[in-house]
Amino acid sequence: MNGSEADIRVLVVEDEPVAAEAHATYVGRVEGFVVSGVVHTARDALQHLGSEPVELVLLDMGLPDVPGLDVVRAMRAGGHRADVVAVTSVRDLEMVRAAVSLGVVQYVLKPFVFGTLRDRLLAYREYRAQVGGGEVDTQAQVDTVFSRLRPPGAPTVPKGMTEELLARVSETVREAPAALSAAELGGAVGVSRVTARRYAEHLVEAGRVVRGNRYSGGGRPEVTYAWVAG
Repeated sequence: MNGSEADIRVLVVEDEPVAAEAHATYVGRVEGFVVSGVVHTARDALQHLGSEPVELVLLDMGLPDVPGLDVVRAMRAGGHRADVVAVTSVRDLEMVRAAVSLGVVQYVLKPFVFGTLRDRLLAYREYRAQVGGGEVDTQAQVDTVFSRLRPPGAPTVPKGMTEELLARVSETVREAPAALSAAELGGAVGVSRVTARRYAEHLVEAGRVVRGNRYSGGGRPEVTYAWVAG
C-alpha cells in the first residue's frame, strides 16, 4: 500500500472478501494508483476517509450496513471530497441516475475483469490531469475535460467475444474450489464446451488463468483451468 506522492490513493470498499482482494489487486496493477486501504463496511469506509488521505473510492453499492448511495451522501456531508467509482451488480437505471446526480464519476458493473477497471482508472487519471488547476476558455475545453472520464475506445476483449461473458467466465473460474475442465466451465456458465475453452484460453494468454491436466484413467489427460492466485 506504499506509493509515491504523485500516486492516486484508492480506498476499496467491498463487503465480499474475495472480491475486495481481487479489486485491490487490480488497482495495484495500474500504474499511478496505490491502494490506501481495503474495508468491508460503510462505517469503516467513513472512518478510513477521516484518518487517511484518499483521492478515489472504489465503492460497492450493496454494503451490508449502509447503501452505497447513502455512503456518498455521508461523505459529502462530512466534507470528504474523494471521487467515487461505483461498483455494483445491480442493473437498475434509477440507481445509475441517482449515482450520477451525486457526482459519481464512474459506474462499473460486477463481475468485471481487470481490463474493465484498468480502462476506467486510466480515464480517471486523465480527467484528474485535466482538472488539476487553471481555467478553461472555451466550451471545447470543457467538453475535453469531461470526455476524459470515458474509457478508451479500444475493446478489452478479442473480436467475437463479449466482456460480459468474459467476466462471468472469470468469476466462475476464480470462485471454483478446484480446476475446471472446459465442459465443466461451460456447464456452469451456460455455454458450449468450445466457447468456454475459447474464453479460458484467452484468460490463460492474459496470465489470469493457468492450464493444467487431469488424469482419469488410461486415456488422454483432460485440460483444466484454474485461477492464478493474487
